[in-house]
Amino acid sequence: MDKFLTFLERSTERYLTKRKRKKAYSKEKEKTLFGEIWSWIDALIFAVFWVIIINQYLFQFFLIPTPSMVSTLNVGDRVAVIKNAYGFELYPSGPKIFDDKRRVQRDDIITFYNPEYDSKGPFFDILSQVIFMGTLSLVNIDKNPDGTPAERLYVKRAVGFPGDVVKFSEGNVSIKVAGETGFAQEEEFRAANGLSEGPHRSVNMEDYEWLKAYGALLAYDERGIMASAPSYLRNAYSKIDQSSNLNDFYEVEHQKALFLAKIDPADMNARSTLNSYENGIYVKPDHVLPLGDNRDNSRDGRYFGPVSESKINGHVVLRFWPLRDFGILSGK
Repeated sequence: MDKFLTFLERSTERYLTKRKRKKAYSKEKEKTLFGEIWSWIDALIFAVFWVIIINQYLFQFFLIPTPSMVSTLNVGDRVAVIKNAYGFELYPSGPKIFDDKRRVQRDDIITFYNPEYDSKGPFFDILSQVIFMGTLSLVNIDKNPDGTPAERLYVKRAVGFPGDVVKFSEGNVSIKVAGETGFAQEEEFRAANGLSEGPHRSVNMEDYEWLKAYGALLAYDERGIMASAPSYLRNAYSKIDQSSNLNDFYEVEHQKALFLAKIDPADMNARSTLNSYENGIYVKPDHVLPLGDNRDNSRDGRYFGPVSESKINGHVVLRFWPLRDFGILSGK
């Protein structure tokens, strides 16, 4: 951080010195209060300009807003993101160049544009990002209706790659890598390939009894036959733990699709939806499936699917705050 500020200070000094030399050839003007104020504004604009350029094309400071990567990255952590790791983005959310040989690697911690972001228009989207970068991530004018900061960018781990199929069962991940015939449990896959141990579960697996029952009851309710729901589902749901922090809505929707198909086997839409859960998520060419390390509290690729590499704009490499956790972040 100190080196960065020193660079800005020296650049500003060189810029101002050059301007003074040019003025030496013209008539000397009497200094005024307005002139002094303008000189400071001029220097500030120059500094902010370079901050934006550096943030857009070299590296950017980023504040972790949610617990989706706990404990790899905690809420409030500040990280440095290499912006040209996967090519140069011409402008915020714009196209990338020189990205053919700069590909995402498995297990990289990446930043990418939120596929579910509710755009407020291209002008506002770009303006909000420029202000965010120009203030070193201190000012975010992009707000949700409830006043909370909108998540324009997500930070997740690159887990699934082109040709992979990734399945989820009660929050557990299994991966079938392109060219393989069978699925491997994620823990085994990571151990065999020397990948990070960051991804983890944090819930009581017994909670899935009532959660799966909840998904099934949603199916009966949607069909308008809640009174016909089996007693074992009602009993299982009655065990709900109100204090639980379980957020696996993917499994809820999976169970809902399963029971919709059971209730009406002739419903082809229900069967198609169920198949999408049972078969897993296929990762298309030039796409990556991002997942949060805090699997039980992460809005990630399970819900919005694989993301195009063209939408991935950075590689998280360093945590610099809090100081006690300062260090390099590695995919492996």
